[in-house]
Amino acid sequence: MRTSLAKIFAVGLAAALVASGCNNDREGSAPAGGSSGAPAAGFAKDALIGVALPSKTSENWVLAGDLFTNGLKEAGFQSDVQYAGASTTVADQQAQITAMVTKGAKVIVIGATDAAQLSTQVEQAKQSGAVVIAYDRLITNTTNVDYYIAFDNFKVGQLQGQALLDGMKAKKATGPWTIELFSGSPDDNNSGVFFNGAMEVLKPAIEKGDVIVGSGQTDVKQTATQGWKAENAQSRMDSLLTSTYTSKTLDGVLSPNDTLARAIITSVKGAGKPIPVVTGQDSEVESVKSIMAGEQYSTINKDTRKLVAETINMVKTLQTGATPQVNDTKSYNNGVKVVPAYLLPPVIVTKANAAEAYTDDPKLAPLTK
Repeated sequence: MRTSLAKIFAVGLAAALVASGCNNDREGSAPAGGSSGAPAAGFAKDALIGVALPSKTSENWVLAGDLFTNGLKEAGFQSDVQYAGASTTVADQQAQITAMVTKGAKVIVIGATDAAQLSTQVEQAKQSGAVVIAYDRLITNTTNVDYYIAFDNFKVGQLQGQALLDGMKAKKATGPWTIELFSGSPDDNNSGVFFNGAMEVLKPAIEKGDVIVGSGQTDVKQTATQGWKAENAQSRMDSLLTSTYTSKTLDGVLSPNDTLARAIITSVKGAGKPIPVVTGQDSEVESVKSIMAGEQYSTINKDTRKLVAETINMVKTLQTGATPQVNDTKSYNNGVKVVPAYLLPPVIVTKANAAEAYTDDPKLAPLTK
């Protein structure tokens, strides 16, 4: 179990700096349920595999779709890879999953658009005999999720929080340092997990007075960025600069991903202020360029190639009727059950280690020379 620090910052609580009595450390607040996945019965080697992904809000989602399409074909499966539309509703993805069930998909891999609004669709999938794999984002409040595969997103948050502290100390040896906090979209279950992990690292420094949140906005609801949209992050940063930083200096910004990090930097540059230490995630091309140019401080390398490959390996195992490998059967409580998870390790990337981190990535390695 995580320490009470992670509990303090559970999604939806209003007092981020006040101790609370939650029982869960990563997902939801319900007590842990069963931790074993549904037994796999096996299916034909050329069976249909459905993949339902959210909107193309980042480079990694675009890449994932291509990798699933090609990888499933190479493995001998038929595939139906779909993206939700650009609307703010989950209706597109709900309809796509229902269509995959109707077509007879044996496994449905879901990168949830809204983690809390797919219960009906995954129940349909289970009733049809399909195995449901939550990809990257945990699907909440349903027993009908068999497996969860992702990078360790709590660890991602911890790495971001530590990078923020390290970056500020490198620029100014002693505090106090003034920061602002950003989190992801409230309909993405990962947003709270990233935030909780980061705050586990940052909270001791905040309590000691070494770190000050200039605006006082420390709750995940106050810091949320609807839809993970850059324009929403930029607008909030604009407002913060106007309301809080007319005279004081902003030393750092906790940004949950690269798209938002670049929007925050754009806002700061537009206001004619020095660029603070800004974290990120996803190793997007423009952010890697920004890191090498000395603007964005850090990102997280979550190699989509590896995550998709492990997901396809899970599908292959299910096809034989065997039980897929998992490495965490305790942490990921979706509010109804603990979902067996296979977690990959994330890697923090700064200018100092970028060349090493991307040495085998043909797209990113040239940017670090």
